Amino acid sequence: MKLASVLPAGQPAPSTGQNFASTIATRLRNDIVSGRRPPGARLSIEELKGDFGVSLSPLREALARLATEGFVVNEDKKGFKVAPVSRENLLEIAKLQSTLEPMALRESIRHGNRDWEDGIVLTHHRLSRYERPEQKDGGGVDEWEAHHREFHLALLAACRMPLALMVCDSLQHFSARYRRLFLAYKPFDRDVAQEHRSLVDATLDRKEDLAAEILAEHIERTARNILAVLDAGGVAAAS
Repeated sequence: MKLASVLPAGQPAPSTGQNFASTIATRLRNDIVSGRRPPGARLSIEELKGDFGVSLSPLREALARLATEGFVVNEDKKGFKVAPVSRENLLEIAKLQSTLEPMALRESIRHGNRDWEDGIVLTHHRLSRYERPEQKDGGGVDEWEAHHREFHLALLAACRMPLALMVCDSLQHFSARYRRLFLAYKPFDRDVAQEHRSLVDATLDRKEDLAAEILAEHIERTARNILAVLDAGGVAAAS
């Protein structure tokens, strides 16, 4: 895979090695989140150099970034591998999300203006077109996940807490990884579309307590469903 295939369509090539490393990190992160590179998979430096058509330096920088973020593990002499999944890790992600996102949503409801409301309506409309992806792999789920992340971040956009938004954005990537692994074994078993509609209604009606409660339960219910798969051994918690 050469540079043209590493970059999104229409995007010019990065002008510096640092930008190139960022592009590689983004693509690898997306592969890990989507499950195309499964938990525990070895990341061969030579194979990645061939895949991306790059030299060692930007590739190592990209892998170091992903190790810092928690998406890959550096095992010293053994090299890099995709970070494993585990019950403990999922519980931590869910606990952080169900604490931070409702808090940020409360702040957004207090401070949000008409532009914020319009952003919620727009992102919810886009998401509603992909509410039940039928394909376990490929574009249907990819598009749903992209719009799902966009919608959740739009809810929090007016919170006036940039650090909280940055953390919530990272948590969205982590939770999406578990959700994708879950979807590979079992489709949604609940009316997620209705949960989103209820969340939008409570938010736009400025019902702070109700909106925060719906969002927390939405996050926790997803975590419970994924835990059921993990506990049953449906998703390998790679060591």
